[in-house]
Amino acid sequence: MGRLILLGLAVLILVWLVRRALHSRKGGAAQPPGTPGELVSCAHCGVHLPRAEARAADTGLYCSEEHARLGPRRP
Repeated sequence: MGRLILLGLAVLILVWLVRRALHSRKGGAAQPPGTPGELVSCAHCGVHLPRAEARAADTGLYCSEEHARLGPRRP
């Protein structure tokens, strides 16, 4: 019975240490590398993409140079 209690206590301590290590790693940066950031919609086709990858034009944000050239979608 005593061994079972010690084993359970050891498992709890191990889980606590792992969670603490993972939590401290997350707190270092506001956004980890590879996080897309803010998503925007293409004014021509409506596809969502990260703002950093969008092409800006006078009439809006686009997913490609071709869509920027074509402009916003017409109904």
